[in-house]
Amino acid sequence: MRMRGENVNVVGYEREVEEEELEEEMEMEMVGALGSPQQQMKLVVVGYALTSKKTKSFLQPKLVGLARNKGILFVAIDQSRPLSDQGPFDIVLHKLSGSKWSRILEDYRQTHPHVAVLDPPDAIQHVYNRQYMLEDVADLNLSDSYGKVGVPRQLVIEKDPSSISDAVDKAGLSLPLVAKPLVAKSHELSLAYDMVSLQKLEPPLVLQEFINHGGVLFKVFIVGEAVKVVRRFSLPDVSKRELSKSAGVFHFPRVSCVAQSAEEADLDPCVGELPPRPLLERLARELRRRLGLRLFNLDIIREHGTKDSYYVIDINYFPGYGKMPEYEHIFTDFLLSLMKQK
Repeated sequence: MRMRGENVNVVGYEREVEEEELEEEMEMEMVGALGSPQQQMKLVVVGYALTSKKTKSFLQPKLVGLARNKGILFVAIDQSRPLSDQGPFDIVLHKLSGSKWSRILEDYRQTHPHVAVLDPPDAIQHVYNRQYMLEDVADLNLSDSYGKVGVPRQLVIEKDPSSISDAVDKAGLSLPLVAKPLVAKSHELSLAYDMVSLQKLEPPLVLQEFINHGGVLFKVFIVGEAVKVVRRFSLPDVSKRELSKSAGVFHFPRVSCVAQSAEEADLDPCVGELPPRPLLERLARELRRRLGLRLFNLDIIREHGTKDSYYVIDINYFPGYGKMPEYEHIFTDFLLSLMKQK
């Protein structure tokens, strides 16, 4: 036992401790990294369950360092051990798939209601299915003085590619059509130019009408109440002349990525102008409530030739925040705000 006034070295810092008890080892390490006792703050422990690829892209050194300075500690969740035996956690951050993990997390939420789980498994599954992903946007029917937001007309094809042409004809969809996997865990897509080529597609999938948008889309990142938007290059417009002379299905492994940033490009203002901030904030606020999610992004396009006609074409849970400018500050502030809400 150490008496008051004795010096204890914790992670290279000299500290005084009370004689009655020491802090738990993990918190003690963090307190040491935070500086003098006057600078100490309550430790926020974030347990994370992410794939190795997601861990590398998200938990970058700058984020981890900033989080540490703000009193946030990221701790890897051991999937081979019961979740309830780990921690204690203030927040659980996850992006894993599978019914087993969903059950584990749902049970944990029920038995640990004080822990903020980002986000509920059932809400995540909703946006993983493209049949339902955009329903809340369509139901919202957002239209105000800043513009209107809708979704492309689409058709779900669950099986039998030979029936796709008839289904498209009955639904009255216009070519070209964007084909996306029904389960939104792949960013691959195809663009079909003619009816015959539709039979080459592999269900289950969703067909969306392609809307000319000047080859630019807007990625709207949402972190709690924070909204950040960036430009990305997208598929080029398809003219009627090009459509009449083209045939086949063209595959695109990933349309929007960091290498295709349009932030510094010299764009026509009619194409590159960001959507109005009030419109995006209202859309984000409504979708947070309807979807029950706090970590997601929207892929939005502006119909070419219009000033205020927007379409949400995709929703992604826990997207690549490492590509979002200033994500370290935005995300750490968000984590701290969760603690204030308790």
